[in-house]
Amino acid sequence: MLFSESSLAIAKFGVFRFIFSTDWNAVKGSFGAATNLFGTAVTTGLSLLMAIPVAIGIAIFVTEISPNFLKGPISVAIELLAAIPSIIYGMWGLFTLAPIMSKYVEPALQNSIGRIPVAGILFHGTAMGIDLLTASLILSIMIIPFTASISRDAFNLTPSVVKESAYALGATKWEVVKSVVLPYSKLGVFGGVILSLGRALGETMAVAFVLGNNHQITTSLLDAAATITVTLANEFTEADNDLYLSSLFYLALLLFVLSFITLAAAKFFLLKAERRYAR
Repeated sequence: MLFSESSLAIAKFGVFRFIFSTDWNAVKGSFGAATNLFGTAVTTGLSLLMAIPVAIGIAIFVTEISPNFLKGPISVAIELLAAIPSIIYGMWGLFTLAPIMSKYVEPALQNSIGRIPVAGILFHGTAMGIDLLTASLILSIMIIPFTASISRDAFNLTPSVVKESAYALGATKWEVVKSVVLPYSKLGVFGGVILSLGRALGETMAVAFVLGNNHQITTSLLDAAATITVTLANEFTEADNDLYLSSLFYLALLLFVLSFITLAAAKFFLLKAERRYAR
């Protein structure tokens, strides 16, 4: 259905022209996916950079450090984050997080990192709180439960005899985690990261509240941008001609392909990890 509905845009723009074009002008009938792909890639990549260390740290704490009476409540509390509807995240981001980012966090980043010649490019502009950085932070909070839960399960599958042998040789807790637990469970952790990537790629409402809908490629994280999902959510009802509607379906087709490849890769690594643990 996606391919059929997008056939008009495919015939007019082709594949490479549509993917690499930065035009998105409904009046002129010129459409391209580059700005949407850019926003999707930046928000997804930045959210993973923020979420993965936190999620793996949570998993390490729950499996190796936390007292037994805290493991259950902490695990349940983290997993409950996945049960919160994405629109709630978006509303919280718009009315609570965005003002905090614009008043405190983003000006602080501009005053510190912004003075560094090269890094300052990432934080130039007006701090409004509706930008790539805020959207990425919201996404990172949303995907932490997935990576943390799968990483915790992978860590628990590490044989106790291996860890006990390391302790018997005089290894510290950190050395056991670094040299035994993480290498043994790296495939499971990587599969969890890829699953989180798939969730971040397809997220719509939470990002739509705090990203804006500006079709541009920018070097600053403090500028509004657009992602594939946000464009679909905001502009589907505005499509007043066949080419416009077909271009939106073309974006949906690209998102479907990206999500399919991502989740297929995650399944591959998780199955490979399961076979390894079964030996």
